[in-house]
Amino acid sequence: MPFLKFKCVSCGKVFDELVKLDKVDALRCPDCGGKVQRAYEGKCLGAKGGGCSGNCGCCASCHHE
Repeated sequence: MPFLKFKCVSCGKVFDELVKLDKVDALRCPDCGGKVQRAYEGKCLGAKGGGCSGNCGCCASCHHE
């Protein structure tokens, strides 16, 4: 199980949580109980090797808002 970073949609709290990947959708904010979304930060490594800007879409970890 990986530690993942989440952000609450309601109150904005950012927190790390040790969670099974198949349980991510059921996770709620520890402060307000609101819905959370994965928070991405830093650079990712692209599926083709090398780094990317974090929003290139070349890998599943790239985040688009």
